[in-house]
Amino acid sequence: MVEEASLPAKPSLRARVLTRVVKLFVKHWPRGDYRSLVRQARLLLELPAWLSFLVSYGVSYKKIQNADICGEWVIPNSNYYDDRVLLYLHGGGYVSCSAQSHRSITAALARLLSWRVFALDYRLAPEAPFPAAVDDAARAFNWLIKQGFHPRKIALAGDSSGGGLVIATMLRLRAQEQPLPGCGTCLSPWLDLTGEWNYGNAQSCAMFRPEDISAFAEQYLNGASPRSPEASPIFADLKGLPPLLIQASSTELLFDEAVRLHEKANHSGVESTLHAYPALPHVWQIFTVLIPEAGAALKEIAAFVDLNTK
Repeated sequence: MVEEASLPAKPSLRARVLTRVVKLFVKHWPRGDYRSLVRQARLLLELPAWLSFLVSYGVSYKKIQNADICGEWVIPNSNYYDDRVLLYLHGGGYVSCSAQSHRSITAALARLLSWRVFALDYRLAPEAPFPAAVDDAARAFNWLIKQGFHPRKIALAGDSSGGGLVIATMLRLRAQEQPLPGCGTCLSPWLDLTGEWNYGNAQSCAMFRPEDISAFAEQYLNGASPRSPEASPIFADLKGLPPLLIQASSTELLFDEAVRLHEKANHSGVESTLHAYPALPHVWQIFTVLIPEAGAALKEIAAFVDLNTK
């Protein structure tokens, strides 16, 4: 059963205004030339460095870039627990966004947890197609272990494609008989790259149309099967995975996928919690300075990962 978050039955006024603005500027982007859309997404969804100060109070950033790992540490400025860490995997359809674009989420979680967050810059498609993102995420998890973190003291979290990547990464680790993280959190996860699902929220979603799914998947998969469990974790056997927290908006296109993941996890014996937030945009958690629902969702994530990594 879907659990409702401790929020009003209707979205806040600010959230309703934001949803209309998002629908106007995102859902009505010109479709057809999806390589052009990739360029447009990279231009519009990246957070300019000069704007990051709006969300960066109380934290600092340390860039990591070497032959194996690229990303940034998000470090609380005050005292923090140094034995636990959150590995964050950003969304963007596997083709756009970065650690910098998602600082509103990672900085907020670093402050709430008093932990360091490592935001991974995994390689993007179409330049680096599937399974490059999974390779990079699994490598980052093992890199954190080499930094001295116990696997169960590491939490994974990600939004949209990054939410799907959270599950795909755990599947990769399990297949290689490696240790698993303490828990995983999926924010509006993209889990089915086939584009074959009959999406119930095609009209109500503020951002996407059903045809966007297969179009962006094509850029990422580069001919690989969309039914591969590491590409579409909804087709995987989830047995043995750690506890999951899934958040999704009740009106977004990917809500059905969140419900499917939750049900499949339960059937596989995996502890799973699904919270449906009412009538919000896809990955509303990123709008921390604009709507109260973002802060509520991030507080829920922080409480969940804190509980499951002790």
